[in-house]
Amino acid sequence: MTTFTTGRLAEKAAADYLRSKGYTILDQNWRTAWCEVDIVAVYKGVVYICEVKYRETTYQGGGIEYITPKKLRQLERAADSWVALHSWNGEYQLAALEVSGPDFAVTTFVTEF
Repeated sequence: MTTFTTGRLAEKAAADYLRSKGYTILDQNWRTAWCEVDIVAVYKGVVYICEVKYRETTYQGGGIEYITPKKLRQLERAADSWVALHSWNGEYQLAALEVSGPDFAVTTFVTEF
């Protein structure tokens, strides 16, 4: 399986997980020339800009651990871009989902950085 396919399966699992928790998916794989967002979801009037990290095993740590300060800055810029381009005036925040294993299970969902 290619890394592209693996990434898409992980993002689908994350989106399905969010839907099962009552979130509405607004965007998936949203991109501009400068940034990208894996999932944009809304829950109780708050938009969540979500990064999805997949690890087949936790041998070298979980996916959340791979969100570096640089990646966090990129995600913040991407969130600001999405909010501006969609004229969102409400609350928004960053979130991350860790997807693991061959069954693409969501193992961690973090809504505060």
